[in-house]
Amino acid sequence: MAEVIASPSTNPVTRRDEQELRAARFAMRLSLAVGVLMLLGKTTAYYVTGSAAILSDFAESVVHVIAVAFAAFSLRLSVKPARPTFLYGYERITFFSAGFEGAMIVIAAIWILVEAVEKWLAGLPLEHLGSGLLLLLAAGLLNAWLGWYLLRVGKRSHSLILEADGKHVLTDSFTSFGVVAGLGLVMLTKWKPFDPLIAIAVALNILWSGGRLAWRSAVGLLDYSDPDVGKQIREKLDAICTELGVHYHGVRYRTTGYRQLIEVHLLFPHATSVGEAHRLATALEERLPHELALPAEVITHLESLEDHEDVHSVEHYTGRPG
Repeated sequence: MAEVIASPSTNPVTRRDEQELRAARFAMRLSLAVGVLMLLGKTTAYYVTGSAAILSDFAESVVHVIAVAFAAFSLRLSVKPARPTFLYGYERITFFSAGFEGAMIVIAAIWILVEAVEKWLAGLPLEHLGSGLLLLLAAGLLNAWLGWYLLRVGKRSHSLILEADGKHVLTDSFTSFGVVAGLGLVMLTKWKPFDPLIAIAVALNILWSGGRLAWRSAVGLLDYSDPDVGKQIREKLDAICTELGVHYHGVRYRTTGYRQLIEVHLLFPHATSVGEAHRLATALEERLPHELALPAEVITHLESLEDHEDVHSVEHYTGRPG
């Protein structure tokens, strides 16, 4: 039996398009710049009003700036080519980035909850809410646009880092809109407890968002196999293998956060020459990535059709190759 591995350096599907990379880097730099701008604006709004709800939004922005800085580093590292000590490249840093961002969001949510309760117990001095609300509304609108832009670029470039950052920015914008609505109620009703209640609700929403990001990171690091992706891979394999006259089994796949790594065993009649089997396997390796919605690298393992079950049976019961 032989094993054939398509070289990533020669497979155009596994190489990132330079235009996509430039767009991704620009989007990340824009996210960091806007994050710093938002932090300054929310800091001003908090010191003007003393609002616990605005404090919760400010804390989320602090976390966002730290997380985006790490995400920018991760994006830069993820596109570096493979090295002798990192043969699969650095793409899986995307899961660490998403996990770090999720953990930071969870920490911020807990801090917001504590601060909101303390402010409620200590009293609720609120001032100049109108000015603070205008600053926060402007921040929310800008973040809503930025989150949509980051998600669009992230999906187009298959970047989990940008998608995670886009979702975080959108969460930040929804938080700002919620705080604006809540403090508007305080101004209308003069009932100040609306302020810490909104802060608590915002914190719970942030906690949910951070937990989902951390979970996505965890399942990625544990090589979770998405059933929908698996269905698409098998459908394409069925079509290609039927056309090539090849049988297959033993399909496995996982994601690096950017591309799918797909392993498949191909079965050939015993009389097939090694050269012909290699030609057909290479044809499949090159065609399958082009037919999938995501970038992919395919690794094939060649077996004899007539006796592969017997060989695997011997390996299973003896622990030795047959």
